[in-house]
Amino acid sequence: LVLDALLPGKRLWFLATGTGVAPFASLMRDPETYEKFEQVIMMHTCREAAELDYGRQLVETLRDDPLIGEMVEGKLHYYPTTTREETARMGRITDNLSSGKVFADLGLPPMDAGHDRAMVCGSMGLNLDLKEILEGYGLREGANSEPAEYVVEKAFVG
Repeated sequence: LVLDALLPGKRLWFLATGTGVAPFASLMRDPETYEKFEQVIMMHTCREAAELDYGRQLVETLRDDPLIGEMVEGKLHYYPTTTREETARMGRITDNLSSGKVFADLGLPPMDAGHDRAMVCGSMGLNLDLKEILEGYGLREGANSEPAEYVVEKAFVG
């Protein structure tokens, strides 16, 4: 997953389940991410709250990072949810996007192809479901050779 596969936009969505958050770690640490996008939203969903620890710790350390801490402030939004364990935020990424809950919770307008870009990393089923949802918002799948509004990580799918 690289930013070059995306067209310029205002909001960048990282959509991950479980260990799918790993490919986004380097992008969240990269100053270019915050130079290119006004907002970065990390949606991370796991079955239980403890499984969200890596993503939570990553976001927390970025805010204190001497290189990008100021860039991250006010731009990086972490939206963790669980699907089995009862927590303050529940639900699958697909459900929270389809229902508009994530937009309401974060005070953001619904996705649109003019402003939003997305990167997806999860199981094959999740990736296919998210492709359908993102395309429903008017986003098109891109690649390094032909940038568009979203990309899907294929190396982690099995």
